Amino acid sequence: MSAFSGLKLVAAKRPQTAAPAVVRRAKLAGQIDEQMELARACAAGTTYAPMRVRSVLDKATGLRSSVEHAKRVRQWWFTADTGRVCLQVRYGTRVLELAKGKNSIDVGSTAELLTVLETVKKCVELGELDPQIDAASAAVRARFVK
Repeated sequence: MSAFSGLKLVAAKRPQTAAPAVVRRAKLAGQIDEQMELARACAAGTTYAPMRVRSVLDKATGLRSSVEHAKRVRQWWFTADTGRVCLQVRYGTRVLELAKGKNSIDVGSTAELLTVLETVKKCVELGELDPQIDAASAAVRARFVK
């Protein structure tokens, strides 16, 4: 008796890489998740620093080792001159223009920051910011052209 007789065999094809727009949305959604964690930490009075693993070369021995270090997460919100909290959505280092001539969201207070970030994440996942993300991505790619 064959070992495969108890298994369900199908002809399946591995999907190709995701569309670039989907990858960009996922990247921005991940960045928004980090901002939400940072906002929760600020509200609790703690710090948020996710750990990353880096490979470091020891100059004396020539061996590579993995070292954890804290990733720096810069907050996207700030207090405006009016005293109200404003949020700028960033794709990498670029601030996204959310509407013609407008690049910030008036949050009001830090207590409302999490709900606004959740709303922005939903908009990103639904693809409402795709034109802005594409423009920011094109600007980044343009810097690499020789």
